[in-house]
Amino acid sequence: MLRVWLALAMTIPALITTVTLVVTSGATQKSLQSAQPTMNRAARTTQSVNVPQLQLNRGSSSASAGAGSTMLENSAALALSDSGYRPKEAVYLADPSNYDQRVATDSQGNPVDNDYIVVLHETVGTVMSAINTFQTPHPNDDDQVSYHALIASDGTIVYVVPPEQRAFGAGNSAFLSAKGEESVSTNAEFSSSVNNFAYHISLETPPDGQLNDNPGHTGYTEAQYQSLAWLIARSTIPEERITTHREVDRSGSRADPRSFETDRLVRLLRQYRGQAEN
Repeated sequence: MLRVWLALAMTIPALITTVTLVVTSGATQKSLQSAQPTMNRAARTTQSVNVPQLQLNRGSSSASAGAGSTMLENSAALALSDSGYRPKEAVYLADPSNYDQRVATDSQGNPVDNDYIVVLHETVGTVMSAINTFQTPHPNDDDQVSYHALIASDGTIVYVVPPEQRAFGAGNSAFLSAKGEESVSTNAEFSSSVNNFAYHISLETPPDGQLNDNPGHTGYTEAQYQSLAWLIARSTIPEERITTHREVDRSGSRADPRSFETDRLVRLLRQYRGQAEN
């Protein structure tokens, strides 16, 4: 058995979380490693990974989080670990050209302090094709793209961009909340977007939905819904700030994630968060 230890330090405002990954061989490793020669920044999977906590501060997505920010406590994270479900995990870091820092001020110099949101997507292709795209350097702004995490059809969570960084998951976009339209301009040359305060998660599309623009497909696996709920439950992002690419897209051209069962996610999320609180 091959064992490799990878320590990844992820600094979140007012917090540093160390992620230790144990790398072993196995079926999931094989399924996610088919393109391994091109994955020189990849860490493989195992069921004994110490899971990174999505301790995203609420009330500020900037580097200057206020004292009133709240986050998931360690005791709650431990409760989740004992909940009976533990997804397999892997890390395939995106090329640095495909993500950037979250900013504390917008392109006009105005301070920004949006609460975080979760934006759900689907890959349209396979998880490995998405990883290949994210690990390819893209010097042109229009080509840069990434999500924070991918969830494969077998439920494996693939971490691509550290949560404190700004993934490029949605272009011209805005989130409608009780505060009104939320969107941040990080570059005056481009439309504002939700990226500065979004945590982007993409589900692997089933085979019948890959590489086509059909309005629907057979949907996502139970393992994907379980892993998605488990992952979101490790944050303090409330249900009302979980949205989709379709809903935040201003162009009206995005439909993902197709065939998504929102009620199914909410039910599982409440179960996981209830276990963490008890």
